[in-house]
Amino acid sequence: MKKILFASSECVPFVKTGGLADVVGALPKEFNPDIWDVRVVIPDYTCIPPEYRDKFEYVTHFNMTAGPYIGEKYVGVMQYKYEGITYYFIDNLDYFECFYPYSETRRDIERFTFFDKAVLSMLPVINFKPDLIHCHDWQTGLIPVYLKNEFQANPFFWDIKTIMTIHNLKFQGVWDVKTMQGLSGLPMSLFTPDKLEFNKAGNMLKGGLVYADYITTVSKSYADEIQTPYYGEGLDGLLSARHFDMQGIVNGIDYKMYDPATDKDIYKNYSVDDFRRNKKVNKKRMQEDLGLTVDNHKYMIGLISRLTDQKGLDLINYCIEGIADENTQLVVIGTGESRYENMFRHYAWKYPDRISANICYSEPLAHKLYAAADAFLMPSRFEPCGLTQLISFRYGTVPIVRETGGLKDTVEPFNEYEHKGTGFSFANYNGDELLDTVNYSKYVFFEKKTDWNHMVERGMKQDYSWKHSKEKYEELYHYMIG
Repeated sequence: MKKILFASSECVPFVKTGGLADVVGALPKEFNPDIWDVRVVIPDYTCIPPEYRDKFEYVTHFNMTAGPYIGEKYVGVMQYKYEGITYYFIDNLDYFECFYPYSETRRDIERFTFFDKAVLSMLPVINFKPDLIHCHDWQTGLIPVYLKNEFQANPFFWDIKTIMTIHNLKFQGVWDVKTMQGLSGLPMSLFTPDKLEFNKAGNMLKGGLVYADYITTVSKSYADEIQTPYYGEGLDGLLSARHFDMQGIVNGIDYKMYDPATDKDIYKNYSVDDFRRNKKVNKKRMQEDLGLTVDNHKYMIGLISRLTDQKGLDLINYCIEGIADENTQLVVIGTGESRYENMFRHYAWKYPDRISANICYSEPLAHKLYAAADAFLMPSRFEPCGLTQLISFRYGTVPIVRETGGLKDTVEPFNEYEHKGTGFSFANYNGDELLDTVNYSKYVFFEKKTDWNHMVERGMKQDYSWKHSKEKYEELYHYMIG
């Protein structure tokens, strides 16, 4: 039996702010439990819904010191079995009593430094020795650092391997060296440019990337891109140096959760066999609910996103009136930077019959939009993997994307001469190129309906379930631990 421990700051269904939680929630369930013992550890946030938290069982507790700034702290370990997986929760009310899993950077660095050391400290106490710890994003970056340094004094830890997965390189856990050293208790000799030091500060993710035995990220193109200065966020040199120990594995999506044939949140269920007849019912009902012009012949474009710079919203701002012409409707769901929230609110006020701005996040509303829209817009500046385009395929909604990261790896551009492709894409980060691509998609939608429907069919028939990704991770785990 091979033992794997996933360490993360969030995990579906307990706590979620983004795609990281989906990955950590879905992937462990894919492995054959006769061969793999996969467990997960996350913080015991008080914002975890009571329907789960009230069922957590106490395992043990102990006191632990990290650095002098943290001192001696209580560490509680709770446990919960859910859908066949054992989950551990690191309990400390000073750090994890919260309405939302993240706060300001300095506080988060302290909380996750404590969490990383507690994860390793817990293992001998609960008598679980993983062959490999799979660490996710900067919040778990110090686990490989502690493991290869302070914890090497204990033979229990000698042959544990680590993988560091980058879900988004933009977030790294950076603070000044004095504070970072005081919180972690790591020796100053580790805060050098070849280890944890980064632009004269300390960097948790960099520590993880230096000390992990292997690095993965969430698409092949993103793994290549982050070795260049444009996408590398200052770590391109380190990532280039480690490129033989790194690969990109595209995330999957939960095919039970996202299935237009059985989805209870959408107005009318449909499948690849009857989408021509039934998908438009969803569009009509959504137009009615959102106060848009009710007309099946309008081209409906959806956008579900965090409203941030990363998502290419400045490009949309540049050409939104060209995108949402009199034959087109744009429906937005998301929250984020106030300038983008207000931009969409303004255009929804100006064109209430064709633009709907839903400045919120609602899972049922998102499902309705996946089913109702004809196309989905993702003009991202960078996109490590992207799940929206994969969900769009599932619902027969054609993605319009910029060729970057996972978008480039998963969306094959439409070719009207060879009758190939699953979506539309453009290469340069440029508003005119975005508008040209959207206009071309309108031309195919209105003038080449048969080609459009065949493209929808090809998208719906693809398999982006977790099965493929799981096989890649299995190969990697076997390679790492034999």
